[in-house]
Amino acid sequence: MTKAVFTTKIDPTYDDLPEYQYHFPKTYLNQVEKAVGDWVVYYEPRRASGDLSSRGGRQAYFATARVTRIAEDPGLEGHYYAFVSDYLGFERPVPFRMGQNYYESILQRDDGGTSKGAFGRSVRSLPDAEYDLILRAGFSDLLLPGATPLPEAVGWADEAAKFDRPILERVTRRLFRDAAFSVAVKAAYDNTCAFTGLKIINGGGRSEVQAAHIQPVADSGPDSVRNGLALSGTVRWMFDRGLLSLDDDLTILIAKNRVPEPIQRMTNPEGKLRLPNRPECLPHKNFLSYHRAHIFKG
Repeated sequence: MTKAVFTTKIDPTYDDLPEYQYHFPKTYLNQVEKAVGDWVVYYEPRRASGDLSSRGGRQAYFATARVTRIAEDPGLEGHYYAFVSDYLGFERPVPFRMGQNYYESILQRDDGGTSKGAFGRSVRSLPDAEYDLILRAGFSDLLLPGATPLPEAVGWADEAAKFDRPILERVTRRLFRDAAFSVAVKAAYDNTCAFTGLKIINGGGRSEVQAAHIQPVADSGPDSVRNGLALSGTVRWMFDRGLLSLDDDLTILIAKNRVPEPIQRMTNPEGKLRLPNRPECLPHKNFLSYHRAHIFKG
């Protein structure tokens, strides 16, 4: 088994849904086969779509996942799907280099410049040590002693100080995943409730909003910012119980005769979701569809 980097755009050229599947041509089959059973990091390039002139991509690593199996694409000859589990978005995106230091040594030429040939490969093998460095950067506040601690309420404060523990042992635990998901979602929505537009910070500097999964973890919902919403406590309670939901165009849906009028007036006057800071953080239609079909009582 070998770890790898999977490159995917904001608006993918292939049939990618990084939380569940990665679509790729036969060119990369051997490399992807070596990664089955092991972990990958996802990388977002500068181009946001297949348009050669498009820009806006972060040029950063943004998540990790474990490859479980490969299947041939039945509808497109010479293409395959890599299916993944345990997807976890980073607390913050990690640029492919910091100054003159590259996280992937293969991307750096002998003269110190960037190897365009290596960068042009959508799937790249990744040594364990470089994978660990990327994860430590992606979860730096949650992992490093002296950095922003985890809330004591999740019971992880003591664990954060034990830095000698293998990183994967820590980041795959539910307590850590919940904390990482919460940090990423709240940052994406600027600590503001997406349904009401309210931003309340308490005297200790902590935001009142909570990070809610659109498709619940209990129903195999991933720990992805695209499967998350920042919601105030009352709105989160109603969303989790299907009294509120969202259409694919991010129109707020309210269950008929189930939500008191004063609560309805709290939602954004235009009836739309308050959007996150960046397009790659927008709720994905797959998760919205799941919520409407299985949770919403409208």
